[in-house]
Amino acid sequence: MRCVSAVKRTLESLEIPYVDVKLGEVVLNVSKKNLNIELLDSELKRIGFELIDDDKSKIVNKIKTEIINYIYFSGDVVRKINFSDYIAEKTGFNYPYLSRLFSSVEAHTIEKYLILQKIEKVKELLVYDELTLSEISYELDYSSVQHLSSQFKSVTGLTPSAFKKLTGKSRKPLDKI
Repeated sequence: MRCVSAVKRTLESLEIPYVDVKLGEVVLNVSKKNLNIELLDSELKRIGFELIDDDKSKIVNKIKTEIINYIYFSGDVVRKINFSDYIAEKTGFNYPYLSRLFSSVEAHTIEKYLILQKIEKVKELLVYDELTLSEISYELDYSSVQHLSSQFKSVTGLTPSAFKKLTGKSRKPLDKI
């Protein structure tokens, strides 16, 4: 929500009328010819965002946004459906096409990006220290605590319990994954 608020503030400070601002998407209420794209782009870059204008990048950005929604904002029911069906439905493209496109634009697969996002969510939940590892495993739809622990160690180099003991608890911003 902080990302959405930051973009809204930027648009308001530049006096650019908008209809809606969502994670990864802005609907403006102004024609492209009446918009100073360079100024908007520089202001967004200043706060850590960028304009995405080509179709492939828009689709990849949509995939990333939907993965974040899937991990952070969907309930148990949504996460119980097949992930490839979920992402295909949300983007309107078949999964094999999305998978090829994502891999060609990014340095990794959709599955790897999903795992990285899940691990960041695990880190967040470990930092909050409100759930047991078993509850975290269930919440993020891991088959077992051992599977979560193994994947966590493979990505971070630490076990979840070792991470929990760290004082700095190094988490990455979602847009840097």
